Amino acid sequence: MRTLACNYDCADEALIDALAAMTGGRTRHWWEEYRGILPPGMLDLAGLEHHAVVLRTAQTSSLPGLLQTVDHARVVFQQVVPALPPPEIEHRLSLRIKRQAVLYRDTPVPYTAIIHEAALRMQFGGPAVTKAQLNHLLDAGGRDSITIAVIPFTAGAHPGSGQTVLYAHGPVPRLDTVQLDQSHGPALLDTEAQLAKYRTVLGRLHALALGPAASRNFIHAIAREL
Repeated sequence: MRTLACNYDCADEALIDALAAMTGGRTRHWWEEYRGILPPGMLDLAGLEHHAVVLRTAQTSSLPGLLQTVDHARVVFQQVVPALPPPEIEHRLSLRIKRQAVLYRDTPVPYTAIIHEAALRMQFGGPAVTKAQLNHLLDAGGRDSITIAVIPFTAGAHPGSGQTVLYAHGPVPRLDTVQLDQSHGPALLDTEAQLAKYRTVLGRLHALALGPAASRNFIHAIAREL
């Protein structure tokens, strides 16, 4: 990595150090076991989350994969069109659950999830699965490194409606990346103009959302309805 940086006249030592740490020499990262089994974009997401120093997401119609229970995630994958074969569902489920380790390792990545009320109320797998999922959100939100902010229906229109946004802050700002979920697959954005746009979007969404305590009470109230 340092030889390449020298050849390309890159003098940004912080960037070089970050890239060297991320490439890890000959280290084979855990998600490589899914290479050739699952779509490359899913593995890219695992790598993005693994190397991030801060993660922020905003979701309107679905819950963040990092906060999904096994039962909830399985139902999500069972609804994919065209239908996935059972073995692939299990592989996707396994990858999703393993990705969640970034939130629970010795030094967890700080994680903020801005979730719309619509995503909280949508029932995947029926009332029992949904209630367990909401209780899981409450447990996760009780950790110091995880912030869950709810946007209620009463907040009205907001930027990025219907779009799932993940902003992964890299070890240095030049390695920041935004992932957007789209119908044809994930899109990765990394130009400064694109990053600035989604920093603004996330900032405005967070301003519309309830605070941590109010969000917690809001989720409790929905769970009690089930």
